[in-house]
Amino acid sequence: MNLLGKKADTFAHGVREHVRLGPKISETVKGKLSLGARILQVGGLEKIFKQLFSFSEGEKLLKACQCYLSTSAGPIAGLLFISSEKVAFCSERSIKVPCANGEYLRVHYKVVVPLEKIKGVNQSENMKKRSQKYMEIVTVDGFDIWFMGFLNYHKAFKCLQQTISQRLDDVDTF
Repeated sequence: MNLLGKKADTFAHGVREHVRLGPKISETVKGKLSLGARILQVGGLEKIFKQLFSFSEGEKLLKACQCYLSTSAGPIAGLLFISSEKVAFCSERSIKVPCANGEYLRVHYKVVVPLEKIKGVNQSENMKKRSQKYMEIVTVDGFDIWFMGFLNYHKAFKCLQQTISQRLDDVDTF
């Protein structure tokens, strides 16, 4: 029973951190309900992944998790997809982007990094609030991409770390 209690406590902390990063609790809940409805409507996370990103033959979706992408304008809520070929993020909500004609276009914020372009993944946590955990993806060309607010940080980090490690092992055997 103690293990079950610890898992429930960890999950509750993940939910609290995830919701805390949103602009307002009501907006966050509305976004989660909208996302859930979209997942059901499309037919699951794998179908959403295939709709949003190019998908090569033999590629497998290994994990999808809700989190926030850290940007200079603040955190953006969305889904992080880890596949056998890439790591991809898509925002839950569309953002407004100015067009040349002065109008605005609504698009989803997307990030795609092929696994062969990933140098490593690092974990970090807020020293004052240990429940605030961050994940950094470092690319071979010197970019770093930060994610935070995972519902289950440890599972996401472990999956990403294993996927990158497996990819490096595959490259070394050729």
